[in-house]
Amino acid sequence: MPRLPRQKYHDIERIIEFDFVRATEAAALNSLQWLGRGEKELADAAACDAIRGMFDLMNICGEVVIGEGIKDDAPGIFKGEQLGTWMPGSPPFDIALDPIDGTTNISKGMPNSITCIAAASPEEGVKVALRDIPSFYMMKLAYGPAVTRAMQIAGIDTLKIESPIEETLITVAQALNKRVQDVVVMMLDRPRHKKLVADIRRVGASLRMISDGDIAAAIGPGIQNSGIDLYVGIGGSPEAVLAAAAIKCLGGDMQCMMWPRDEKEREQLIAEGHEQDLGRVFFADDLANGKNIIFCATGISDSALLPGIKTQGPNTVTHSILMRAKSKTVRFIRASHDLQNKTIRLRSDSREHGI
Repeated sequence: MPRLPRQKYHDIERIIEFDFVRATEAAALNSLQWLGRGEKELADAAACDAIRGMFDLMNICGEVVIGEGIKDDAPGIFKGEQLGTWMPGSPPFDIALDPIDGTTNISKGMPNSITCIAAASPEEGVKVALRDIPSFYMMKLAYGPAVTRAMQIAGIDTLKIESPIEETLITVAQALNKRVQDVVVMMLDRPRHKKLVADIRRVGASLRMISDGDIAAAIGPGIQNSGIDLYVGIGGSPEAVLAAAAIKCLGGDMQCMMWPRDEKEREQLIAEGHEQDLGRVFFADDLANGKNIIFCATGISDSALLPGIKTQGPNTVTHSILMRAKSKTVRFIRASHDLQNKTIRLRSDSREHGI
């Protein structure tokens, strides 16, 4: 049988974007059963099963370029995995995803867990849309559109990740027309942040610590009324790319640098040819390049980005966000799912299941 030619779609993201939201909704709903039950691997597996099941219904040629399974040594969706039907002529997508950002949080029944996907279709002049960073961790600095606009007006990059945190906080305060003590900073609660925490407290800014889930936290500064002005700290590199895709759609920006955990990792990165990138500052557009990028996420438990899942009588309510880099359109989607009729397709048995 002759292979069908690939069809040309104009603005394919507009056609397919809501199916990506259905995938994150399904992942959130299927993992909810493990909220607070101390089984983060089973929660992650449930989310992965639902995402794969939804993609089995989507006529795309999707390839995972950034997955979470390898990093967490968990039952994740792996780099190189194919998602979608791969029907001849279907549009191609590079996909980055985190089935559950905040697996420890969901296992403990804590806030700040989401499921999220970023996807990019081919674009002229863009060789790599979603960059796979080789280091385990990156140092991150994320801020919203008000700070970005202030730097554009000033005509200089007044915010630099290499600067002392005191300078950064003063710059952000000026951009937001706030006192430094009113600037709210979010970061992961980790021993490696001890000095950074002390410096922020010395300056007098307001600090919010989270145990896990730094994708939602890094996106927070770009969301109006999130209560978060700045995200800073060291976290996973795959999470940095997903957050960059989102913050770019929101009009904010992000600065990141590779952060080798020890000399052994540094030497390995150099041996693999990444020496020049070790001192490089990656902005959001370096990590998520081009305009053909979409980002979506669904809340599992409450976060600065999205409310978590709530059951209201016979219905379960989910809250999702859907964004496009090209148009900067941001949609907040509140969906009510009838528990008597709602089903989720799972890859594990290729069947529909009730919630």
